[in-house]
Amino acid sequence: MDAGWSPFWGLAILVPVVCLLAMLAFAVAPSARRTDPPPDTDFDPEEEPPRAPTQAQARGHLLTGVLLAVAVAAAMLGCAVYVAGDYGLPLMVGTPIVMGMILAVVRHDPTDGSTSLLWSSVLALLACGGLLLVFGLEGVFCIVMVAPLALPLTFAGALIGRGILRAAHRPRRQIGVAVLLLPIWLSVDAASGAVAPVHAVCTSIDIDAPIETVWRTVIAFPELPEPEEWVFRAGIACPIGATIEGRGVGAVRRCEFTTGTFVEPITAWEEPTRLAFDVTQQPAPMFELSPYHDLHPPHLDGTLRSLRGEFRLERLPGARTRLHGTTWYQVEMFPQAYWVLWSDWLIGAIHRRVLRHVARVAKERR
Repeated sequence: MDAGWSPFWGLAILVPVVCLLAMLAFAVAPSARRTDPPPDTDFDPEEEPPRAPTQAQARGHLLTGVLLAVAVAAAMLGCAVYVAGDYGLPLMVGTPIVMGMILAVVRHDPTDGSTSLLWSSVLALLACGGLLLVFGLEGVFCIVMVAPLALPLTFAGALIGRGILRAAHRPRRQIGVAVLLLPIWLSVDAASGAVAPVHAVCTSIDIDAPIETVWRTVIAFPELPEPEEWVFRAGIACPIGATIEGRGVGAVRRCEFTTGTFVEPITAWEEPTRLAFDVTQQPAPMFELSPYHDLHPPHLDGTLRSLRGEFRLERLPGARTRLHGTTWYQVEMFPQAYWVLWSDWLIGAIHRRVLRHVARVAKERR
């Protein structure tokens, strides 16, 4: 806007590689002279600014904006998840931003304050979440997880839309272009075949038992008590016991969860200090909270994937042991920086439940 360009060009910063060229162009572009008229101006700045719509008009514009925003979100969800199988940036980042832009432009009130735009964004996301529940596409827990990401992005899109509304001659045409860019971005993102990085979560506990006793408990521990943590009661996969078939490398450990069985062939058996294993089979990471029975959205199949795990035991003074549990995993959802926060927390909760149980059993066996 300072350069006399439409705010629409600011969306270029969302496109990989192009964003670098866009920022360079914005940095070197000279400021527009004050005598220059704004580009694609919809009104003369010396004239009276456009009046805000009446209360009835505002309600109608808001409803229309919400319906259009939800329609775009539904179309992108169908294309991304059920056609491309891609939980990438076009769905998780691009779609909320475009939803906010639609809300601001369709409301058609350039005097809209930030608070009004924020509540409009909340209303649109509540409508999206409600439809996902009603049509059995997602559960409550997943909608809650995506909300902290979607709300600020939708609000940011609404602020961009308000800027477009103030500066552009045909703001709805520019919003239409933004909507059309979403499936193009999705196609490029799906074709890129980006591989999710591998992440690791390590949790430790000190146990008042000799290392030999802790080792025997680690390789196979009895059934765990009913979970007290709310996260497991909400449907996250909860460990309930472990058994092992054989000894040494090649043995198969089976870790039972409320959602199914992890099959873990042993790859390192260094008694009594290290037990490592691959994960060749795993169940769904959660039961969805939903009005429908056995709801199973696509992201439950392989989006969060455990690759391997390891227990390391350290001998401490006083016949005590320090036990470390580590899991290496991939999460096929973007942006990684956001979803890894959730997956690290959830895997850490599973670790803590298992390690505390091992500590209790080992203390009883010493």
